[in-house]
Amino acid sequence: MLWLVLEESMKIARVLLAIPLILVAACSPGQSSSATKGGTVHVLGSWGGSEQDSFLAMVKPFEDKTGIKVSYEGTRDINAVLTTRVQAGNPPELAGLPGPGQMFQFAKAGKLVALDGILDQGQMSSQYPPSWIKLGQYNSKTYAIFIKTSLKGLLWYDPKNFAAKGYAPPTTWDELTTLQAKIAASGTTPWCMAVESAATSGWPGSDFIKEIVLSQSGQKVYDDWWNGKQKWSSPEIKLAWQTFGKVIAPGQVYGGKQQTLATSFGDVGQPMFQTPPKCYMLNQASFITDFFNKYSTAPKAGTDYAFVALPDVNTANAGAHVVAGDLFGMFKDTDQARQLMKYLTTPEAQTIWVKRGGAISPNKDVKLADYPDDLSRSIGKIITEAKIADFDAADLMPNAMQADYFKAVLDYIGDPNQLDAILARLDKTQADAYK
Repeated sequence: MLWLVLEESMKIARVLLAIPLILVAACSPGQSSSATKGGTVHVLGSWGGSEQDSFLAMVKPFEDKTGIKVSYEGTRDINAVLTTRVQAGNPPELAGLPGPGQMFQFAKAGKLVALDGILDQGQMSSQYPPSWIKLGQYNSKTYAIFIKTSLKGLLWYDPKNFAAKGYAPPTTWDELTTLQAKIAASGTTPWCMAVESAATSGWPGSDFIKEIVLSQSGQKVYDDWWNGKQKWSSPEIKLAWQTFGKVIAPGQVYGGKQQTLATSFGDVGQPMFQTPPKCYMLNQASFITDFFNKYSTAPKAGTDYAFVALPDVNTANAGAHVVAGDLFGMFKDTDQARQLMKYLTTPEAQTIWVKRGGAISPNKDVKLADYPDDLSRSIGKIITEAKIADFDAADLMPNAMQADYFKAVLDYIGDPNQLDAILARLDKTQADAYK
């Protein structure tokens, strides 16, 4: 009632003094009483298909409440499209940044709007783990927000297929290699793998390598590597590629290198759900469930698919998780963009995508009960409570380094015998990219 009393008092003062006053009333997240109604905010992102559908569902309540239209443009080649538009002076108001590495570059160049005076810092501090806030900062200023995250390094399998063969989910790297050999000896390829993703093809294989680097050689090597201080040809990084090479050796991956290179990453699980299965295991992040759920075989969480953490290569580095996330930055400061940015940080907004599946929220106020199944609930708990979490190394690298890394994965899958030449090329790219 206090604000009503204040409002009446201010009306009286306005009449008596003939001075125009502005009242800012209490409001819902992303709005104020003086907020612009209507208009359009343009958003550029990398999502298509079901991911795009989920984002549009996420912003629908915002559109209904504010009258602001969210005009979304999706592209898998977001690095090139966003860079070109920024350089041409025609960026969208908001964009889904490819990763913190690209965010650092845009912020350093003065192309991003600082969000410290736009977002509710008290809300952010209470709802987000400090690590996720820090990842959106450059020089102690906030330039980006995470609206969904993912946990990488998950080994997915079909519990029914495992039970039928008497296989047990591996808990150590030795158990994993033993199981891989056992499946191959039975006449079925152990692994499902797919690395096609338009302009960013290769990134699913890069995930496997970075998980191996972190687990095999530890956080210091991992952090020095993405920071450009650890050469690609160094013994530690080369060993990670060689370990990955044992996974993709002839007879270990369904369809061989040709199918691996040509199959869209979202279809990676299709052979695993066939009868009989064509492969038994795959390594992918938590968001892959969004693709599983759209398959014609209609697999169900817990019944048809489950996961264990990819076993530690080196137990000295046990318990570390590679995480990733989708972050948004503001390139044009408009009232519509400010309202949408505020809305996207709220648990109300992020719960919409969480309920649809395929998204893990970094917001601690998103209820675990709102996740669609026990598997995603357990992932959400790990994400918000993780003590050791290293962000996706490729997403922290400069654009040129990341692009060559993805290409190197494709080259290595195509011809593992060229590893030394591939790593030497990556060393040269590293020397230029970090100048």
